[in-house]
Amino acid sequence: MASDELSAGFTGKPTEPPTGVRKIAKAASGAVGREANAVVVGAADHPYTATGLALTVGAIAFAVGYTMGRSSSEKGRSYWR
Repeated sequence: MASDELSAGFTGKPTEPPTGVRKIAKAASGAVGREANAVVVGAADHPYTATGLALTVGAIAFAVGYTMGRSSSEKGRSYWR
């Protein structure tokens, strides 16, 4: 039963080509897909570089978040009284 093909709803192509925002969104989604594929291919070709880059970006993001969190706390109060 799971292999039965569903045939509900509109499955054809629209009669008018996309224009305006739809055309821009379609082009942008195509560009994002191509870039994501390029990143995957690059990571497959250079796994150590990709791992190092991911760890570096994660460490920088952690440091920025920690610094912003520490600077947003009140200056006059100490956690340990």
